[in-house]
Amino acid sequence: MNAWSEAETIDFRGPLDVASGATVLLDNQNVIIGWSEAAEGLFGYEPREILGRPLETLIVERTSQEQPLIELLDRSVGPACRSEASVARHRDGHHVDVATTICSLAGRDGPPQIMVAAELEPLRSWEAHQAMLRGLATQSPIGLGIYDTDLRLTWINAKYQSEIDKGQNLGDFVGKRVDELYDGGEVISEGYPSSLGEVMQSVIDTGKPVFGVLYEARPPVDPEHDHVWSCAYYQLKDADGHVLGVCEDALDITDRYRAQQRLALTVRAGVRIGTTLDMITTAREIAEVVIPAFADSVTVDLVEGVLEGEEPRPHGETPAMIRVVERVGSPYAGAEDTPATGPFPVEYEPGSPQLDSLASRKAITVDRERPAEAQEDDNGVHSTLAVPLRARGTTMGLVTFMRSGNPAPFDHDELSLANELATRTALSIDNARRYTRERASALTLQRNLLPRGLPELSAVEVAHRYLPSDVGLGVGGDWFDVIALSGTRVGMVVGDVVGHGVNAAATMGRLRTTVRALARLDLAPDELLSRLDDLVLQGAEDQEPGAVPGTDEGLGVACLYAVYDPVSRMCTAARAGHPPAASVDPEGNFKLLDIPPGPPLGVGGLPFESMETELPEGSLLALFTGGLVQDRDRDIDTGVAKLKGVLSDRRATLEELCDRTLSELQPDGPATDDAALLLARTHELGADQVIGWELEAEPSAVSRARTLVMDQLTEWGLDELAFTTELVVSELVTNAIRHAVGPVYLRLIRDRSLHCEVSDKGHTSPNLRHSATDDEGGRGLFIVAQMVQRWGTRYTTSGKTIWTEQALP
Repeated sequence: MNAWSEAETIDFRGPLDVASGATVLLDNQNVIIGWSEAAEGLFGYEPREILGRPLETLIVERTSQEQPLIELLDRSVGPACRSEASVARHRDGHHVDVATTICSLAGRDGPPQIMVAAELEPLRSWEAHQAMLRGLATQSPIGLGIYDTDLRLTWINAKYQSEIDKGQNLGDFVGKRVDELYDGGEVISEGYPSSLGEVMQSVIDTGKPVFGVLYEARPPVDPEHDHVWSCAYYQLKDADGHVLGVCEDALDITDRYRAQQRLALTVRAGVRIGTTLDMITTAREIAEVVIPAFADSVTVDLVEGVLEGEEPRPHGETPAMIRVVERVGSPYAGAEDTPATGPFPVEYEPGSPQLDSLASRKAITVDRERPAEAQEDDNGVHSTLAVPLRARGTTMGLVTFMRSGNPAPFDHDELSLANELATRTALSIDNARRYTRERASALTLQRNLLPRGLPELSAVEVAHRYLPSDVGLGVGGDWFDVIALSGTRVGMVVGDVVGHGVNAAATMGRLRTTVRALARLDLAPDELLSRLDDLVLQGAEDQEPGAVPGTDEGLGVACLYAVYDPVSRMCTAARAGHPPAASVDPEGNFKLLDIPPGPPLGVGGLPFESMETELPEGSLLALFTGGLVQDRDRDIDTGVAKLKGVLSDRRATLEELCDRTLSELQPDGPATDDAALLLARTHELGADQVIGWELEAEPSAVSRARTLVMDQLTEWGLDELAFTTELVVSELVTNAIRHAVGPVYLRLIRDRSLHCEVSDKGHTSPNLRHSATDDEGGRGLFIVAQMVQRWGTRYTTSGKTIWTEQALP
């Protein structure tokens, strides 16, 4: 038998009802004088067999084991009756456990009497059903209500009544619809109509029960607070199957629902707070998370200096605060009020929860009665919760939650939730602060290591751009440089250090300094890269014991070095793991220079090769790092194609080309890698600026060299440099004839300074030394070094060149 069929068999009159129980009529001597059919069925005697016999024929003995049940029967039948549990003897001799109730027909003790008997087992089952019904009606924690087919209330149990009864009679509620009983009620479960009336009507129309429908409303007994019920609805039918109405089971789950909401808010905060290393964005994220579920408005203030990455002041001082976020939700749902002018200073009133929170380093909540106008407008803040943003023992700032539309004050559980949200936010802000500080340090270091200004040279006109990446620390190891070399030549270099941050910037600085030093030695590009490769490998060998090989930023450095000579218009370049340079001729024809590829610096094992090409005057030379033309979403060929489209415009200036290159290849700003670009427009020195002579390697050549130089200086109008230049030429030509072999070549170049070069077939370099007082020679080169700006030695495949530079008058 299932629960439904068992419920249909319940006789609500009870087994001891005279209409269904075994009825026996007794005289004053307890002699049986009346016998019913039910009594015949229970005891087995026919009337003719039992009438006139004493009651003891049936009742063998009385028991006390069923005392609770007997007491219940006594209370139900009144004082003129008595109930007992007995053992009866059936006609066939077996015993039957029965319960009896004997009542006087006259309303008092004495004849005649009527006895009603029933078996104990059916009586116990009936009583269990009665107890269940009484429990549902009076003790159940679930509110039960019955609505008729017009959805009007007809019956409720005690729990339901306790939620709507404010001292009124039940009759005051009978006949009302559910939307008339609750204020502002709404179904909040997805997939259901917003009105409970529609849900109940659907159950009546379809007969399909619904379970777990969440309903939020303010009950009459607590009109200031929202409650949440989990409801179930099912049809009620009579014995013939006609629909009588719908039954409602409603369990108040407000506390559980709020706990679930807090947990969901915590989970949402874990996903949405701290998604970036930007402090203001993090402050906005906590406001977006809590509005409107937790608070109606939020302000976030940070300690002054935190935005710049500085350490907050130690505890004990009242810090200056900067307002970074003001966000208002209800009643302006989703509206944002962030200061248009950016963060601004804010001061708190004495005794405010904000000052108390900062002083105590604890969350402080303040509640006040809602103003009368707030009842209509809901703009008045009635509950304020100020929570310090503390991370790693330091106060980063303060977040203030405020409620105006939500009538409930912040409770203890919400205080704990606010602390957790503030802690999560503070950690994210502190991480962002540390990132800001390290990034600022790295940027400062990088700015100091990169060229602050490029030299003005006759050989080339240059422009450059550097764009740090916006990933990780945002500062990488890309660099560029333009180096003035002897003979009006110019060296140009771009490079890329693996990694980001201070270490990468420091490594870049070391390499840039090394490249400048090696370039001043007038090394060929391939030789310069070879020596730089040796230094990088040596740096890797000098790592601390236990360091993981390959973790130094110097390993895998990419570099390209090019030298341009404005006299010969020849450009010589070599590269190490770096994209090739590009050139654009005066007609706008773009091409990548066919520079032999070399391995990245620090790999070792393979030689570097140089490429030499002639560039017509006015050619454009472009040196760039891989981050400019390549990223995750674009291969290098696509980037080079875009670069070609920009640089082929011959009418644009170098500065315009730099700007257009960045806007075309980096339209969204910094990418995943740094980007460096160096553009150089080549120039040629005219024939009137360069002159050279070949001299025989004999002593008379010194006098001829002086004469040639003096005549040329007069032609150039540089007579003021005649004495110094004559002395320089005499010393350099004399040394070449004395210590070298073959013919001597003398060249003068008039540019921004006067260049004097003496070349020979020898490979030994003169040394500058201090001669003793008794030495007959060795002072000439020392004197020369004192009279010129710079001097040095440049080696070639056929010999060497000693060169000097003098400032023009």
